[in-house]
Amino acid sequence: MLILTKDKLQARPRQGTDNTLLRLVSLPLSPGSDYTLSFTINSQPISLYLDTGSDLVWFPCQPFECILCEGKAENATLASIPPPKLSKTATPVSCKSSACSAVHSNLPSSDLCAISNCPLESIEISDCRKHSCPQFYYAYGDGSLIARLYRDSIRLPLSNQTNLIFNNFTFGCAHTSLAEPIGVAGFGRGVLSLPAQLATLSPQLGNQFSYCLVSHSFDSDGVRRPSPLILGRYDHDEKERRVNGVNKPSFVYTSMLDNPRHPYFYCVGLEGISIGRKKIPAPDFLRKVDREGSGGVVVDSGTTFTMLPASLYDFVVAEFENRVGRVNERASVIEENTGLSPCYYFDNNAVNVPRVVLHFVGNGSSVVLPRRNYFYEFLDGGDGKGKKRKVGCLMLMNGGDEAELSGGPGATLGNYQQQGFEVVYDLENRRVGFARRHCASLWEALNQN
Repeated sequence: MLILTKDKLQARPRQGTDNTLLRLVSLPLSPGSDYTLSFTINSQPISLYLDTGSDLVWFPCQPFECILCEGKAENATLASIPPPKLSKTATPVSCKSSACSAVHSNLPSSDLCAISNCPLESIEISDCRKHSCPQFYYAYGDGSLIARLYRDSIRLPLSNQTNLIFNNFTFGCAHTSLAEPIGVAGFGRGVLSLPAQLATLSPQLGNQFSYCLVSHSFDSDGVRRPSPLILGRYDHDEKERRVNGVNKPSFVYTSMLDNPRHPYFYCVGLEGISIGRKKIPAPDFLRKVDREGSGGVVVDSGTTFTMLPASLYDFVVAEFENRVGRVNERASVIEENTGLSPCYYFDNNAVNVPRVVLHFVGNGSSVVLPRRNYFYEFLDGGDGKGKKRKVGCLMLMNGGDEAELSGGPGATLGNYQQQGFEVVYDLENRRVGFARRHCASLWEALNQN
């Protein structure tokens, strides 16, 4: 069981590893619009964004140029930390390796070795081990990078104040990026993801993992506690009893969908969304993924807000307007200033908003969202002269029309809507599960001696 925390840990190395170590690893995890985890690579601390929507572990390396990165990093402290230098123990990945082929969209090793200037006679006899993997391009929805693959040792801090040392860990070293100032720990369904690589130490680590995200601002949890990320979710009976003793709700599961174009995504099907008692059917392309990779819903820890296709989003907004707008003034100025919509003033009225339920494909696969996960309330100070007014805004976003979404996910379930849930990724049974949790209590249960 691997547990990520947002607390800094002082850890000392211990010789050797065993199954107990593989279940009790603790790493730093910090909340915000993106959740970050920290570990050590060759004695250098690294902090990366946790992202289930990608399958590569990479970070900036000196010298590093970040184009259009000013103001991109939410965490100014992380952005101010100089990128690490490659150590003398870091070795380039060979052009012949399966890792090189994976990061180059499964291009044959013979082609990759030719690009790396391996002589023809060496390619013919498969003797290009000394030629490194060519640099590669990797893109996200809002940024990109060029990097090379290396291998080195990483240290994972354990909850018992020791380290698990993983030799020959494969990662991307980027010297140039566009709008990506901080590295990413990919947890997607690819061979280079962090869970997949840890699974080479213990299969349980790659079969199931879960996380429970504390509030972005901590305030709703009432106390500062770590967000636990658990690798090997079902491999430790005593820990499982502790979890079940604290958290009674069972998981609601929905099946994973295969995406031929984006195989690393955790895609699921959505049948509809209920706003109060009104159930709004989802368009057909959200229920499945077609041969072109279009459709379905991606469960993504690396995206902040849930993005719905315009056809579904418009129905949701119309139902909110019908129920909330009838008795509350529309806060148009707030909408213009924040980009959120719809927003309402609640001057003398109680904040009554309809319940939101996500109906995933599968019998009884419905998830009731807490109000804080979809409706944000705050005080607007106006121009500083008038009385402060209570405002509430819907926190679901318009992801564009179906034509714009062609070739990719139809919708994205972001981490803001996942707060206060334990989300389990069960690759062995090909399903994703959701269960309401008090994440601080879950951490306490997992961290008992």
